[in-house]
Amino acid sequence: MVRRDGYPPGVPCWVDTVQPDPQAAVNFYRGVFGWQVEDRMPADAPGRYFVARLGGRDVAAVSSQPEVGTPVPVWNTYIWVDEADDTAALVRAAGGLVITEPFDVVDAGRMAACADPSGAVFCLWQAGTHRGAEAVNEPGAWNWSDLNTRDIDRAKAFYGSVFGWETDTLDMGFGESTMVRLPGYADFLERFDPQLRHRHAEHGAPPGFSDCIAWMQPMTGDRFADDVPSHWGVTFSVADCDAVAATAVELGGRVVTPPFDAGPVRAAVLSDPQGGVFTVNTYKPDEPSGA
Repeated sequence: MVRRDGYPPGVPCWVDTVQPDPQAAVNFYRGVFGWQVEDRMPADAPGRYFVARLGGRDVAAVSSQPEVGTPVPVWNTYIWVDEADDTAALVRAAGGLVITEPFDVVDAGRMAACADPSGAVFCLWQAGTHRGAEAVNEPGAWNWSDLNTRDIDRAKAFYGSVFGWETDTLDMGFGESTMVRLPGYADFLERFDPQLRHRHAEHGAPPGFSDCIAWMQPMTGDRFADDVPSHWGVTFSVADCDAVAATAVELGGRVVTPPFDAGPVRAAVLSDPQGGVFTVNTYKPDEPSGA
């Protein structure tokens, strides 16, 4: 059972969801993913921050809504950086917006909320005692973050300038997707997963996949309404995509996009009862599509 301890700069490292009723959200996600949940805020604090765990390892969190702002549930993606203040300056220089200036989160780390030139919001994370998700890519844990953008060329330039990301456009069987790579990430991963590159090659992964850290999707066609802005989304691994979709509905959520096959992956887009949208997928490389 691998426990992650930190991430290279430029790699997404943590996700949390901001909810009007965090306790209700905890009950939903605990039922969907089997999380154990611990509130990390003092009893007299004005808000809650529930950290979800699998096998004693941190995987994600559910937070109270801030007092200001629109009460719309969202999933946030945090990107690991060495210096939040320096990276915030790079965000500005590349045409992005620093929504919340870097600030300390007690001893957990230092963060800032930012937006890219198309308005997609993401967070910077300079780690202190909190070193990102400790379990990933296993049932109930975070798998990917995806940028859904209305200007993919501008997004490539912005994130490349700020974080050093490189991209490849691929046909994944359901339209073009842009694979985001951070050169050298596979070297980091192979420190605790020595067979990573071999396994990816054996399963027919595209060149560079072992360095993949995220995906970008163009918001074209009829997948998104015209009033939906560019945004970051999150995907969680599950053992059975169809069963999880059914459980989500039983717990008061809804199915936004029913389970579908994309090569060796079966995925579905779901919403929690308060409107927070997320994706689940099941990876079965040795089974035929639709199995």
